[in-house]
Amino acid sequence: MQTDVFSSSVFTVWDAFSATVNKVPHSIAIQDHERGFSYAQLKLRVDMTACFLSGQGIGRGDRIALLARNCIEYLELQLAAAKLGIILAALNWRLAERELQHCITLVSPKLVISQPEFVGQLDSLDIDGVLVHTLGDVHETTLSDFAGLEDAAPDQDRSAEDGLVILYTSGTTGLPKGALISHRAMIARAMCFTSELALKHDAGFVAWAPFYHMASMDHGLATLMRGGTVFVVDGYQPDRLIKLLETEHIGWFVLMPGMVGEFAAVCKQRKVSVKNTTVVGAMADLVPKKDIAAVTKTLNVPYLNTFGATETGLPPATGAVIDIGVAPVNLSKRQSAFCEVRLVDPQDNDVPPGEPGEVAVRGPTLFNGYWQANETNAYDFRNGWFHMGDVMRRNEDGTLDYVDRVKYMIKSGGENIYPAEIEQVVMKEPRVTEAIVVRKMDAKWGEIPVLFVVRASESLTTSEIDEICKSQLSKYKQPKDIRFIVEDELPRSTTGKIQRHMLEEML
Repeated sequence: MQTDVFSSSVFTVWDAFSATVNKVPHSIAIQDHERGFSYAQLKLRVDMTACFLSGQGIGRGDRIALLARNCIEYLELQLAAAKLGIILAALNWRLAERELQHCITLVSPKLVISQPEFVGQLDSLDIDGVLVHTLGDVHETTLSDFAGLEDAAPDQDRSAEDGLVILYTSGTTGLPKGALISHRAMIARAMCFTSELALKHDAGFVAWAPFYHMASMDHGLATLMRGGTVFVVDGYQPDRLIKLLETEHIGWFVLMPGMVGEFAAVCKQRKVSVKNTTVVGAMADLVPKKDIAAVTKTLNVPYLNTFGATETGLPPATGAVIDIGVAPVNLSKRQSAFCEVRLVDPQDNDVPPGEPGEVAVRGPTLFNGYWQANETNAYDFRNGWFHMGDVMRRNEDGTLDYVDRVKYMIKSGGENIYPAEIEQVVMKEPRVTEAIVVRKMDAKWGEIPVLFVVRASESLTTSEIDEICKSQLSKYKQPKDIRFIVEDELPRSTTGKIQRHMLEEML
C-alpha cells in the first residue's frame, strides 16, 4: 500500500482555508472599517493575487517580502503565498535602515511588496536586482477582469513542512533573526488556539497588532481556517476597538503591555458594554497587576495569562486565565496541550520541582528554525528539544512560574541571580507598581543587582524596600542599589518588554 497518498503531510494552510470556504462561503471572512468580503469573495481575491505572483515567476520555496501596515491585502498575500508554496517575510516597517536592510538581505526575496508610504525607505536600501511592487500594482487587475482566470495560478505541489511565513524576532540586542514557520506549525497553532481557549468556530479576531507579529499573523490565519471573521485594524485605535467589542463576537481580544491601563480607563469612562468576548489580554507578567484587575472588571472578561513565543505559538504555557477584577498575587501558568515541556539545567539535565530551569519544548506548533542560522539552530534544538532561553519553575501542582531569561542572568561572586526572583518579592508590596532588576559591573563581585521601582505611592521609601528584600531574599540576591523611576521613563520594546540594557545605561 502506498501510504504516502494518505499522508497528512500534504495538508497545508491553503487546504484548510479552502475547506472552510466550501463550508461557509457566504460568511464574512475579513473586514476593515470600509470593506468586507465573504469567504468566497476572499478566495477569489486570493486567486487573483496568486496569479500576479505566479506571473512574476515566483514559485514554491521562493521568498517575497512585505512591508506594509495592517490591511486586508496583507492576509490575501499570505494566503496566495500559501497556495503557491511561497514563503512570505513579514517586514517590520518601524525598523531603522540598517535593520531593514539586514532583514531583506537575510531572506534573499525575489520580490518586495510595499505600501506606497514605505517606498522611500526601500529606495535608500541596497536591493538592486530585486523586483519591487506596491500593493496597488498587485491589485491593479479588477475582479471582473480576473473572472475565469483561476487556472493561471494552479495549485502547486506543497508539503506541510514547507515554509509559510518568516517572522522576525525582536530581541533586546543584536539584529533580528528570521523564524521560519511552516504550514504544519500554523495549522497546529490554529488547533491549539481553538482548543486551549475553547473558541467557537465563528469567533472573530481583531487584528490590530501588526501582522509582522505572531499575535495577528497566527490568530488571523487561525480564524480564517476556522470560519470566523478577521477584523483588520491598522494599529491601536481605541474608538474602533471599542466599537468591535460592543458589537461583535470576539474570541481573544489581544491587549499588549503598556496599553492595558490606558485602554481600561478609556473603556470605564465610556461605560463600554462588551457583547461577547471570551478572553482579553496577553503577557500578564509584563502588566501591572492593578491594570489587569481594572481592565477585566471594566470589560467583564477574564485576562489570558499567556506564555508563548514567535517560535512556539501559544505553547508552552498559555491557557490559564485571571478572574475578573482580580489583581493576581502570582501568575502561575498552565502547561499548554499539544506540547511537551522540560525544565533543564545548563547540562541539559531535568531540574526537580521548585528549582529554576531553562524551558525546553517540543510539539507540532514549533517553528522550523531560524533562517540561515545553522549554528544557532544546532544549539537551540539540541537533543531534539527547542530551548527557549526562558527560565521557569515547576510547582508541585504542575503549574509553571516564569523566572527570567537565561541570557539575562546576573553572576555575582560565583552565584547565579535571576532578576525575576527579586522582582517578584518586591511586587508583593502594594505600593509598588513595577519592579525591574538590572545588572551593574562591580570590581569585587563581578556583577551586582540594581533595582528600579515605579511607585504607586510616594510614601514608599528605599529603606522599606531594602527591608522587604532582606527579609525574603538571600544576602547575595539583595539589590545593592535601589532607584525610583516613573512609568513613562521605562524603556520598552514595541511589544511592551522592558529593555534592560537601556536601564543599565542609566546607571
